[in-house]
Amino acid sequence: MKKIIFCVAIIFSAAAFNNTSAQVRLNVNVNLGSQPNWGPTGYDYVDYYYLPDIETYYYVPKKKFVHLNPAGKWVFSNGLPHAYSGYNLYTGYKVVINEPNAYKYHKTHKVKYVGYKGNRSQAIIKNSNEAKYKRNGQNNGNRNGKGKGKN
Repeated sequence: MKKIIFCVAIIFSAAAFNNTSAQVRLNVNVNLGSQPNWGPTGYDYVDYYYLPDIETYYYVPKKKFVHLNPAGKWVFSNGLPHAYSGYNLYTGYKVVINEPNAYKYHKTHKVKYVGYKGNRSQAIIKNSNEAKYKRNGQNNGNRNGKGKGKN
């Protein structure tokens, strides 16, 4: 009887271990192909970029900018607000934030990342030689990095 209980315990332990391993594999996220050409290198997955220079977010999965409108409401748009239409996305610093609805924590981000305003030292995907950022031998994204920010 003890042998049977021991064998059953080993079988359940093995099944539980295999189930846990499968769950870990299912939770791996990669969105390299969705990241814009002006995004920073070094990330396999990104939810949001925070642009401290203009206090705006970019939601990578939906390819939308998130910014405050004049009424103080967060809005999603295909391009930057008109006031920042000349902003160069390639040279501005991008902070990667992987949390749901990152813009809801703007007050915290604004204080935490103020030191990155004006920083132009970040490596970007467009200039990377890493194979993971290449698509059909080329990097993805728009070429001039100004205005609408379409990738």
